[in-house]
Amino acid sequence: MNEICLNNRIMPLLCGIDMSAASEPFFHADRKLSFHVLIYVIEGVIYVTEEGTDYEVREGELLFLKSGCRHFGKKEVPRGTRWYYCHFFYEEEKAPPFLSKEASFMSVCLPKKLEGLRESEIERKLADLTEFARSDNRRKSWEINGRFFSVLEEIAFYNENGNDNIRLSDKIADFLKEHLTENFSAKELERKFFLSYKHMAAVFKRETQTTLFQYHQKARMEEACRLLKSTVRPVGEIARSLGYQDMLYFSRCFRQFTGMSPTAYRKSASGIY
Repeated sequence: MNEICLNNRIMPLLCGIDMSAASEPFFHADRKLSFHVLIYVIEGVIYVTEEGTDYEVREGELLFLKSGCRHFGKKEVPRGTRWYYCHFFYEEEKAPPFLSKEASFMSVCLPKKLEGLRESEIERKLADLTEFARSDNRRKSWEINGRFFSVLEEIAFYNENGNDNIRLSDKIADFLKEHLTENFSAKELERKFFLSYKHMAAVFKRETQTTLFQYHQKARMEEACRLLKSTVRPVGEIARSLGYQDMLYFSRCFRQFTGMSPTAYRKSASGIY
């Protein structure tokens, strides 16, 4: 997902920031940039494709585009669309030798896309930063990168701060439950949440103490148990309804989960021995 990761010992450097408005419809330029881009849409919608993934960024949404990746537009951005943009550099470096071994470093990956940011702290900080960048404040060159880092910090920890009142792991769990009839797919998760699978897997494991695949498998087996107990549908039909085309594989998974075959489980649950 071409994520951008930061840590707390290297300052990102702004090389451009402003607000733009589309006076006429246009297609996003086809280009590869040497810097990262933050886009926040105030009004309208921006369509941009990054390395084969299509993004639609609407009012109150932001998106990061990574340096060195090809970006272009497949659909026209409508007239009247307004957005903030930030261009910035960030290069991972080794820790300076004069820092102690006990120094606390922390790395975090920025979410690829965020939604529902109208009237949020992030929107306010972007507006203030843009106004500050346009000002004649003589301390601007000293302060602007620190202020930008504060914006990125707010973005990085937006969900963890409880701004949407739902943990990322809970959102992922709901999505997996809604897709019990489909095979587990890391790519589908990335497309849904605009995050790298590696990042989601780490957050999910930390918050639930189980892996994404294990959770999906457990949810499918629990649904299989429910159907075996509450319906008279054939075992093969239940397996297929949950996305298992191979009956032997379904039976093996079910036995690992319950310690018995689907048929034996149904008999046990109904009191028939």
